[in-house]
Amino acid sequence: MTDAQETAADSSLRTTGGAPPDDVESAPIPLLEPRDGIPPVIVDDASLAEVIAAFAAGSGPVAVDAERASGYRYGQRAYLVQLRREGAGTALIDPVACPDLSGLGEAISGVEWVLHAATQDLPCLREIGMVPTRLFDTELAGRLAGFPRVGLGAMVESVLGFVLEKGHSAVDWSTRPLPEPWLRYAALDVELLVDLRDALEKELDRQGKLEWAQQEFDAIAQAEPAPPRKDPWRRTSGMHKVRRRRQMAVVRELWETRDRVAQRRDISPGKVLGDAAIVEAALSLPANVHALAALNGFGHRMGRRQLEQWQAAVDRAKALPDAELPQPGQPVTGPPPPRAWADKDPAAAARLSAARAAVSALAEQLNMPQENLITPDTVRRVCWEPPSPDSESVAAALAGYGARPWQVEQVTPVLVAALRAED
Repeated sequence: MTDAQETAADSSLRTTGGAPPDDVESAPIPLLEPRDGIPPVIVDDASLAEVIAAFAAGSGPVAVDAERASGYRYGQRAYLVQLRREGAGTALIDPVACPDLSGLGEAISGVEWVLHAATQDLPCLREIGMVPTRLFDTELAGRLAGFPRVGLGAMVESVLGFVLEKGHSAVDWSTRPLPEPWLRYAALDVELLVDLRDALEKELDRQGKLEWAQQEFDAIAQAEPAPPRKDPWRRTSGMHKVRRRRQMAVVRELWETRDRVAQRRDISPGKVLGDAAIVEAALSLPANVHALAALNGFGHRMGRRQLEQWQAAVDRAKALPDAELPQPGQPVTGPPPPRAWADKDPAAAARLSAARAAVSALAEQLNMPQENLITPDTVRRVCWEPPSPDSESVAAALAGYGARPWQVEQVTPVLVAALRAED
């Protein structure tokens, strides 16, 4: 998770419910330790079978978390999985040693999973056979409830009254063996999640938003895995500087070469070659290894073989026939960028301005971020190709773009008014 779980409090997990009394305000707060201690990391099938049996026999929701090695390793695989359930305690599982956790996933498949920022962890959990059918996302719950900060540490402090300090979220979780302080942090990641979930459920219910949240959670649980991104090289940082098609071909060749090297060596692509270096080479079109070595990102401690590898990629791009060069932009499947609306369609620009203002006011009234009330892309699509300005047509359009029923109900009236404003 994003925030640490090393917290100041005793292990009873009680909610403070406000400011402490004056006589204890300055008292030192002890470090929270896992209630069951730090469990051993599961690294064999026999121990995993015991965990599966224990969690199948437990009661209530299951707190679930996963640690990745972003920035260190290639891809987004899980390097540690943490779970906690009443009656089963806490389990720390090494998915490198136990790569198939489908048995565990099946044992708790009908149980509600509690995650923080679920969409970050679900892809790597899916890879090892763990797919929830029901979930509760404490980060998303915090957004819908109107909390200004929704990181785990901020949520625990706001909702449960604990002060959490930063931990080991950005470390290299592929390290083996994992140091004990990291394992303590990992165990605490799931220590408080169910308590946080229960408190947030009450708050959402108090605000009349619990059904809204459940619709959002169901949508996340039922969502299909995202398809592979088309032309991922176009997302190279600094790509906006690259204008010519030949230069774009250099970016593509260098990006794809880097990706193959990173995958083979199982390290983060950024550790192989930085995006800034790729863009620098594309803009410069170096003629040879000597010219390439003079560019930022290539000369410092880079061996001759590496330089030749990158220069070969540049040369391949330079040798491509014009017909094989990438096009300047990806095919547009939706509305053009809003900055172009005033010139392309002034009426649509006026609709979008009115709709944005209306959605912003409604989001403020409901005390939640605009993007959680309705996605900006949905608003743009409705305004670019507007339906008839009546409730039924606008509601159908919103539903067609994937809006949940609660969003359709809330947003339809303000969008109808915005669409009618141009008449």
